[in-house]
Amino acid sequence: MPPRRAVTGRSQEPRQRFVEELRLLRAQKGDSLRQLGEVLGWDWSLFGKMEGGQTLGGPEVAQALDQHYGTPGLLLTLWELAASDPKQFKERYRRYMTLEAEAVSLWHFGVSTIHGLLQTDEYAYAVLAVGGLKGDDLTRQVDARTGRRELLTGDDAPPFRTVLSEAVLRTPLEDPGQWRKQLEYLSGAAERPNLTLHVLPHGAGPHGLVSTDVMFLRLPDGRTVAYTENAHRGELIEETSSVERLQRAYDAVRDLALSPAESRKFVMRMLEEVPCEPST
Repeated sequence: MPPRRAVTGRSQEPRQRFVEELRLLRAQKGDSLRQLGEVLGWDWSLFGKMEGGQTLGGPEVAQALDQHYGTPGLLLTLWELAASDPKQFKERYRRYMTLEAEAVSLWHFGVSTIHGLLQTDEYAYAVLAVGGLKGDDLTRQVDARTGRRELLTGDDAPPFRTVLSEAVLRTPLEDPGQWRKQLEYLSGAAERPNLTLHVLPHGAGPHGLVSTDVMFLRLPDGRTVAYTENAHRGELIEETSSVERLQRAYDAVRDLALSPAESRKFVMRMLEEVPCEPST
């Protein structure tokens, strides 16, 4: 007979298993959510949301809980398994949206598209439609994306630096009028005091972010997180050493890019190359 397997009765789904362990360990220690928040220094509602499966929290929270419960590495390992589960991509994006709204500064590299914070309605529609959205879903996503532009306006708008690969500016929309509108919006945004635009020319050669769109968010507590994205998935990166490696690559790319003044001139040249609409 084959050996009998031990059955714990606990979930084999990574996110649910993480939730179960959080609840079990707190029950064994006899802490209330408020007591947990007071001891560890986070708002107690965060732990309630984690135990309710609404968020995974960050790796630093899992590490603090491991230390508090005397389970070195257990919760961090379960957090990593849950965070790497493909089912969590939407959750990570929701968490990124929350962090983006809280960020005190943002810096970005775009290898293929203009960042959503700088997209016109028409550009957002075209990019999201290519991704497969249609109908009401497409309309809702366009509204959600373009509504985020308000983050960069107003007296309290955070500083935002974007480095755009030349390829981004040489990939026009099908409609020349819509493409002109996007370039005009980008040019106007680059004049704002809180926004810095760089263009990375083709002649800069290979670099460490050659296939990676990335956004860095500096948070109120001093931490920096990164969000990388391609056509098929996005990943929120919070582990310090991984963020630092991406930052070093970003710094090298920024050093290769045109100055803000030269970059604005580059955008204006792109505008001049847009075909004029035929006169009627």
